[in-house]
Amino acid sequence: MSDSEKLKTFDEKRDEFKPYGLTCEIWRPQLMPKIDRHNEIELNYIPEGGITYFFPTGKVTVPPRKITLFWGLIPHKIIKSESDAPYFVVTIPFNLFLGWRLPSTIVNRILGGEVVVETVESECRLDKPMFERWVSDMTGKQNQEAVSLEIQARILRLTKNMSVSEAKPTAILNPADASILERIVVYIAHNHNRPIKISDIGRAVGLHPDYANAIFKKAFGCTLSRYVAEERIGQVKRKLILTDMSITQIAFECGFNSISRFNNTFFNICGQTPRCYREQNK
Repeated sequence: MSDSEKLKTFDEKRDEFKPYGLTCEIWRPQLMPKIDRHNEIELNYIPEGGITYFFPTGKVTVPPRKITLFWGLIPHKIIKSESDAPYFVVTIPFNLFLGWRLPSTIVNRILGGEVVVETVESECRLDKPMFERWVSDMTGKQNQEAVSLEIQARILRLTKNMSVSEAKPTAILNPADASILERIVVYIAHNHNRPIKISDIGRAVGLHPDYANAIFKKAFGCTLSRYVAEERIGQVKRKLILTDMSITQIAFECGFNSISRFNNTFFNICGQTPRCYREQNK
C-alpha cells in the first residue's frame, strides 16, 4: 500500500457531525470508543470477515463481500470485527445523495434509519478492484466527477439486488431544497434534547414553518414533528441499552418535558414500553 493509501482509523476526538464530504478510503477495522454521527450516507465494502455495528435499533453485522448502505446521522459505532483485514468506506454528502433521484424504496429505507445490505454476492469479483480505483482517483483528486457517477451506478445495482419491484423515482428535489433538508436534520440532531417547535426549525433555516414542513414531508414521508419524536426516541433507546440511568432521567435528557407524553410517544413508535425495551435489549 502506498503512502497515499494509508489506512484510516476513527478519531475519537473528532467533533460530532463534522462532515467527511465525498470520500472513498481504506479503513482499519477497530472497536470505536464512542458513537459517531455525520450527515453523509455511508457505504461499506468488507472484503474479508465482518463488522458489527451498534445502532439505536440494535446490533447489525455487516457481512463480507456485500455492499452495505446507511445514513451516518444515525448514531453508530463498531463493537466487533471478525478480521483485521482493511475495508472500504465511501461517504456521500446528504444533498448529493438526494440529488441522484435514486429509487424511492432505497431512499426511504435509508432516511428511515435502516441499514441496507445487498442480498447477493454477484458483484463481489468486480467490487474490490472498483473500490481500489475509487480510492486512487479520490486520493489524487482526479476523476472525482467520474467516481461520483460510478458510486451512483453501484447503488442502483444494489437497489436491483433487493426485492424492490415497487421502486419508483423519488420526488424531484432541487439543489436548494436538498440543502435546506440537510440543515433541518442537522438542526434537529443538535437540538433534540430541548423543546423544539416547527417555528423554531423554520426560523433556523429561514423558511415559513409550513413550507419547511412541506418539503420535509415530500422527502422523508413524515412531518417534522414526527421526525423530531423519532430522533428523540432513537436517543432514548441508545441510553436505555448503554446506560443504567433511570427511565425518567433519560426521558428528560432527550427532550421530553412530560413523562406521560414520553411513554405515549415511545409506545407509539416502538410498540412497547421503555422498561420492556430495556429488559429485552440489555
